[in-house]
Amino acid sequence: MPDLTGPPERIAEQLAEAVALRDFLETAGTLTLADRRRLVQQALVLLEQNYVHLPLKAAMHAVNPVQRLRLLGLRLSRQSDATMDPEWAFHAELSQIFHSVRDLHTNYLLPLPFSSKIAYLPFQIEEYYQGQARHYVVTRTVAGFSAPGFGPGVEVTHWNGIPIDRAVEVNADRFAGSNPAARHSRGLQSLTIRPLRIHLPPDEEWVQVGYLDANGVAGEHRETWRVTDNLPPFVDADQVSAAALAQGLDLGTDEIGRAVKMLFVPQAVTPEESLAAARPTAEAPAVGEDVPTSMPSVLRARTVSTASGVFGHVRVFTFNVTDPNGFVAEFVRLVELLPQNGLILDVRGNGGGHIFAGEFLLQTLTYRAITPEPVQFIATPLNVRICHQHAANPTGQIDLGPWSRSMEQAVETGSVYSAAFPITPGDGANALGQRYHGPVVLVTDARCYSATDIFAAGFQDHKIGPVLGVDDNTGAGGANVWTHELLKTLLEVPEPVPDSPYLPLPHQANMRVAIRRTLRVNDLAGTPVEDLGVVPDHRHLMTRDDVLHDNADLLERAGQLLAGLPVRRLGVRVSDGGGELLFDTQGLDRADVYLDGRPVLSVDLPLASAAVPGLVGAHRIHVEGFQTGQSVAVRTINR
Repeated sequence: MPDLTGPPERIAEQLAEAVALRDFLETAGTLTLADRRRLVQQALVLLEQNYVHLPLKAAMHAVNPVQRLRLLGLRLSRQSDATMDPEWAFHAELSQIFHSVRDLHTNYLLPLPFSSKIAYLPFQIEEYYQGQARHYVVTRTVAGFSAPGFGPGVEVTHWNGIPIDRAVEVNADRFAGSNPAARHSRGLQSLTIRPLRIHLPPDEEWVQVGYLDANGVAGEHRETWRVTDNLPPFVDADQVSAAALAQGLDLGTDEIGRAVKMLFVPQAVTPEESLAAARPTAEAPAVGEDVPTSMPSVLRARTVSTASGVFGHVRVFTFNVTDPNGFVAEFVRLVELLPQNGLILDVRGNGGGHIFAGEFLLQTLTYRAITPEPVQFIATPLNVRICHQHAANPTGQIDLGPWSRSMEQAVETGSVYSAAFPITPGDGANALGQRYHGPVVLVTDARCYSATDIFAAGFQDHKIGPVLGVDDNTGAGGANVWTHELLKTLLEVPEPVPDSPYLPLPHQANMRVAIRRTLRVNDLAGTPVEDLGVVPDHRHLMTRDDVLHDNADLLERAGQLLAGLPVRRLGVRVSDGGGELLFDTQGLDRADVYLDGRPVLSVDLPLASAAVPGLVGAHRIHVEGFQTGQSVAVRTINR
């Protein structure tokens, strides 16, 4: 794969060498009949013996993917190399079987030459509302693209002669999505970008777009699909690592997110995301300016001005990082430079990633202790073998001991699922404590999925603040996802098990499966996230100003919500002499001080400083702030 992680000029050169879809497809078609039989047989292993949502999906969507795979296998057994179907037909049917469960975690990943490629059109289309009527507009084009009369701001009316709203719905039916909002969102998203690793190539070689220009004059533009390499992911999901084993990711949205950066925001592309590469600053940004970050593909932080006040705004584009602690540290660094009277936390379009990253982040926004979401395996003999193999954590990467014991009991008792235990360690989810004490509004959409669904559910379950949705629901993906290659490896380390059912897949094909389902906590304890998602507390219909002018109306709506919430501040630091705590507070009337877990002092606020017995030798200082007798803020200092 070419190196696309250099400067924008290198990406521009790569796009200039993109090939037409027709030319690319001439290089496809290398699977033998034996390859196809292997793929179907391995798909049966995953869906019948590993897939945690199989009972749920069969009930909610009236589907039977296992029987469809058996029938496909039967047909293949009756074919020969001379009589087998065209390869595109095989890919289409196997993809349709996986799509039938409407689960963006559970996928057939196409082999070479598709696996690293994207098919794209050189423009992006987004939707907005005028009243209750939905409209579609071109918002961005690839650098260097030029078509007279066609560009950002034109309203799209037709797609290959089909009214655009209907074209989006037809496209949405081809792809998985746990609810109507999720399917519609992905139908729109894939109109112009298709990751060929996970989606079939477009049927058409070109598209004919009907549009209205700025003067309301109708026009048509014809554009050819082109194919190029996508940016590589930051996480290798096939290797045994903490990041791969705690993966919660909509691969399609992640692939498209990387493609969007490459096509439309190449200056945000970086070869790696690391805190060590940060350009730290101690100065708060001017209104509208971004805070420099080492993670431009992951985070964007800035100050925004609204009619309701000046607030912080942070976009979290993905949780797909290898170092969740470094990610949280960079988030904290950024928000501490933003206004402390209110934060708009925007996770739209975030397809998930490292489950630890999302659940570790929650603690920084609330005084409440975080309860990570528990997860369950489906109780099958194969899952019992996997859990038994890693019950003692032989690799140092995954401890399946708690599930192993309950899985054996579940098989004996006939229970469908194992007992539920969290993936995210509770001590890590509460190690830092609250770092932002102002009110927070979370902004979601239907492309929020997996680790982001888990994060949004945790945000709501811990009552951190209101959720403002631009869609009726999040993507409703509630699972930990493992690849076929990772499952194969897990039965090979530390020693291979005899008769492993996982066999190598041909030509770099792969599969993913939802392996452990997630459950909500606190008031909704035990409720699955899958297919239900997170329903927002407030709804905002995106406007033309939103999609063309950097979310102007959405930020105004979020500002209105923040202005109605109480502002608190609990600033605490140790004096230079080491024996006093210095306070900077707002909206609090009492503080209790704990040293290494023991209560030592309670003071009334406001107060500039207080001598604290034993402070000099303490390793962990924990201060709890109160308002009218209720705990509402905490601050922890680890030394």
